[in-house]
Amino acid sequence: MPKIRPSKGAPYARILGVGGYRPVRVVPNDVILERIDSSDEWIRSRSGIETRHWANDEETVAAMSVEASGKAIADAGISAEQIGAVVVSTVSHFSQTPAVATEIADKLGTNKAAAFDISAGCAGFGYGLTLAKGMVVEGSAEYVLVIGVERLSDLTDLEDRATAFLFGDGAGAVVVGPSQEPHIGPTVWGSEGDKSGTIKQTVPWNEYRIGDLEKLPLDREGNVKFPAITQEGQAVFRWAVFEMAKVAMEALEASGLSPDDLDVFIPHQANERIIDSMVKTLKLPEHVTVARDVRTTGNTSAASIPLAMERLLATGEAKSGDTALVIGFGAGLVYAATVVTLP
Repeated sequence: MPKIRPSKGAPYARILGVGGYRPVRVVPNDVILERIDSSDEWIRSRSGIETRHWANDEETVAAMSVEASGKAIADAGISAEQIGAVVVSTVSHFSQTPAVATEIADKLGTNKAAAFDISAGCAGFGYGLTLAKGMVVEGSAEYVLVIGVERLSDLTDLEDRATAFLFGDGAGAVVVGPSQEPHIGPTVWGSEGDKSGTIKQTVPWNEYRIGDLEKLPLDREGNVKFPAITQEGQAVFRWAVFEMAKVAMEALEASGLSPDDLDVFIPHQANERIIDSMVKTLKLPEHVTVARDVRTTGNTSAASIPLAMERLLATGEAKSGDTALVIGFGAGLVYAATVVTLP
C-alpha cells in the first residue's frame, strides 16, 4: 500500500492582524423607544447598551466584511494574494447559496482562496478561529482570514420589547498565520442542543412559502413581519452566567494559565450584566482589561469579539502581546473559548 505524504504546516498559529467595520449610522436608545414601551434607563440597566450601529443599503454583509478584512490584512503585513482560506461566520446572509465567503475572497483579490461560511451564532468567531488554527498547523493554508459579520438589524423585531434594543450590525476580521510558539490555546467548545429553543428565528422560511397567515407574525397594522430573532431572556441569562464562566475556566486550565496570568478578557458582547457576572465569578484581578464594546456597538453576534478586540487595541486599552481570554456563546446553544496572544 502506498504511503500518503504527511502535511507540512507551521508548528503553531497566532493572530497576526485584526480589523473592524462599524456602519456609519449610530442608533441611540431613543430610536428604539419609538416602537416599544420602555425607557433609556431600563435598557441601560438591563443591557448596558447606549447605542448601536445599523447598516444602510450599501453596507451589505459582503461590503462590511471586505472593509474589516482589508484592515486586518494590512495589520498583518501581508497581501490578499497570500490568504489561503476565508472563513465567514454569519447568520444574516440571506442567500442560501453560494457562501458569501466566496464573494468576499474575490473582492479582496485573493488567489482563489478556499472560502466557506459557518453558522455558529455568537460563538462563530471562536469556531472560525479554531478551524483557522487547524488549517495553518496542518498546512492546508499559510494564512487564513476569519470574519465575523452580521446585519442583525434585518432580523430584529422592533416591536419586541425583549430584544428590540439588543442587536447591532458590523464586521470584525482577523488574519491567522504561522508561529514558532503557541499563541492560540486549546479550544473548549461544545453545544447544548436541548436548549436550542431559547434563541431562535421566529418563523422558519418555509412557512412563508406555504403562506399560512395563521402561522406568520403580524405587526400592529396587520402586515406580515419578516422573520426575527427571539429569545427566552432569563433562561439565556442564567445559562450564560453560570455555565459560561465554567467554560472560561476550562479554557484557562487547558492553556495552563490562571486568571492572574491574563491581561485582557474579551467575552461575547451580549449584555453587560452577563459580562459583570462572569468577571465576578472568574475572580478576575483588577489589572485585567475587560471589553465593554456592547455599550456603543450592541450585540453583533459573530462580529462582537473581533470588533471588541480591534477597539481595545485601537484605544490603547490593550496592547500587542497581551494575553487575552476570549469566549463566545449563543444560539444553538453553542460556545467556544480559548486564550490568545493579541496581535
